[in-house]
Amino acid sequence: MRFVEKLGEAVVNGDVPMFLSYLAGKWGGRGGVKDVKSPIDMSILAKVAMPSSEEVEEVVATVYVKGRWGARDLPGERRVRILRRASELLEKNAELFEEVLVINAGKTRPQAKGEVKASIDRLKLADLDLKKVSGEYVPGDWTEDTLETEAVVRREPLGVVLAITPFNYPLFDVVNKVVYSFIYGNAVLVKPASATPLPALMFAKILIEAGYPPEALGVLPISGTEAEKLVADDRIAAVSFTGSYESGEKVVRAGGVKQYILELGGGDPAIVLNDADLELAVDRIARGIYSYAGQRCDAIKLILAEGDIYESLKHGLAERLREVKVGDPRDPEVEMGPLISSEAVEEMFNAIDDAVEKGGSVVVGGERLGPNYVTPTLIEASADKVRDMELYRREIFAPIALIVRVKDLDEAVELANGRPFGLDASIFGKDITKIRKAIRLLEVGAVYVNDMPRHGIGYYPFGGRKKSGVYREGIGYSVEAVTAYKTIVFNYRGRGVWRYTT
Repeated sequence: MRFVEKLGEAVVNGDVPMFLSYLAGKWGGRGGVKDVKSPIDMSILAKVAMPSSEEVEEVVATVYVKGRWGARDLPGERRVRILRRASELLEKNAELFEEVLVINAGKTRPQAKGEVKASIDRLKLADLDLKKVSGEYVPGDWTEDTLETEAVVRREPLGVVLAITPFNYPLFDVVNKVVYSFIYGNAVLVKPASATPLPALMFAKILIEAGYPPEALGVLPISGTEAEKLVADDRIAAVSFTGSYESGEKVVRAGGVKQYILELGGGDPAIVLNDADLELAVDRIARGIYSYAGQRCDAIKLILAEGDIYESLKHGLAERLREVKVGDPRDPEVEMGPLISSEAVEEMFNAIDDAVEKGGSVVVGGERLGPNYVTPTLIEASADKVRDMELYRREIFAPIALIVRVKDLDEAVELANGRPFGLDASIFGKDITKIRKAIRLLEVGAVYVNDMPRHGIGYYPFGGRKKSGVYREGIGYSVEAVTAYKTIVFNYRGRGVWRYTT
């Protein structure tokens, strides 16, 4: 792989390149070697030198004692310059990152290009996070107890942020969490997904070359069990986690009292009203199902359509999904690549069997094309039976969705809200009164009107309700979880600063 030679001390060349962990100022890893496989053909594309438990402890100690002050003591304008320089270096090496996203994550080239571009843009826009960095002045003359005092309320970094990232956006999620943590002066530890650790390790190289304080960063490709120990460490002040609800619940139980950003996905509903633009709805919903093989937290998993448009929508979606070319993502004509693992495929087909057993029927798809390859699938279910199905009650990370005929908007909202998740929702239609009603009633973090949910770089904040998470990711919004308020009260009693009349 041609990107290896660019990484210098971050990788050991050989028949199979070995990527080293970044350990708060040095590259290494004495905790064993992990094979990294490509979902394209399950071949070993690289190895990773994992850190030992002793090395992890050394990294945490270094980052806590030195790194957090190394980040905090940098002037803000220096932190901005470092992130801008990182964007330049990432842009210069864009093709190398695209290559690894295709091979390591199974993305098509356009999807890989999109993720790299989003990462570059996120770095370039880092200073927009500062729009909430200012504090407040609080006068003391509003209660008798605080006369002749005043206060300043400011925000300051918490110290060390642990970023735990998923397999599906292995570059962008690392970049995003580093940006909003470091821009405020926090040090960052990154635990990348076990299936896709390479982009995070490559980005560490970019950051250090850009001037990021070496002792304020660790990239630790450790196991989930080891990560739970890290989460529980009192030196970790905040955890930013993106992943499943089940894993997020483990994070909170392990971490106890500290600050969290939890983006836990859930799959999204799309409501289609009778007056919707059918061509637009079919295009956006279909893409919401098969984009990156449905392995997106904002993928569409439930379609709720009013009766007049239902049959046309169902047939239109079936036709579009049938046309999707599935295969090796290195082929420029392929629209959808593999699932990340054969286990993900099994989970999808178990969910299909469950839906059929409970009264559902396969409209299109439901075929396995290889160990990790499937066809995008649409399952028809009735409103009175859909609640019992796994596809309704759980998030299945695959290109599969349920379609249900509803009698009206109220029933659509009831079914959308009946799921335990609440990340996003889409609504397609023209009647602004009905759309406005749906916006008010839907228990989700974001509503997309006449479009598929897509979080992009987080220019608009995103995050869920219920089992879809807490707090928000997004430019200028994630500050809530990685900073702390500090109130400074000044006492001037008896010094004549104020002369109150009685």
